[in-house]
Amino acid sequence: MQLNTKRLVLRPLTLNDKHALLAYRSDSEANKYQGWIPKTIDDVETFLGKLSAEFNVPDTWFQLAVVEKQDNKLIGDIGIHFIDEQQVEIGYTIAKQHQGLGFATEASKAVINYLFGELKKHRITASVDPENIASVALLEKLGFRKEAHFKESLLINGQWVDDVIYALLAREWKNL
Repeated sequence: MQLNTKRLVLRPLTLNDKHALLAYRSDSEANKYQGWIPKTIDDVETFLGKLSAEFNVPDTWFQLAVVEKQDNKLIGDIGIHFIDEQQVEIGYTIAKQHQGLGFATEASKAVINYLFGELKKHRITASVDPENIASVALLEKLGFRKEAHFKESLLINGQWVDDVIYALLAREWKNL
């Protein structure tokens, strides 16, 4: 499975991406809202080994590499949790030096279009720390609505944090 946008190629994340993945995912400041911050190549290999090899399998996570077409460089990833046949959860990470340039929006739109258009999914959710203002703004820009706010419900990096759930139904997607 591969998706192309104006500036990006979205393709399955592979073991060949491990060094680039470690480089941007290990930045604890840039990824302070992430539940997974690898410290070693072994951490990355373990993570990649747990991902589904097949796309669209219920109760699995599939990770897409976000690759900039201009220089064929891995600049981020999008995780897709296939909850069941009709519902998915998405999450995204963009390398710090590529944030604020619209890459997360561009990649997310392509994934949402595919999930709703090609796979006919009913509902997409996203879980976000409410202090992650940029991520909240992106979800709202994409048309997601806030459905729940759970207080201190996740233990991430030794801290109890809030979790906000955003959702979007297929009939609400406007491909803005």
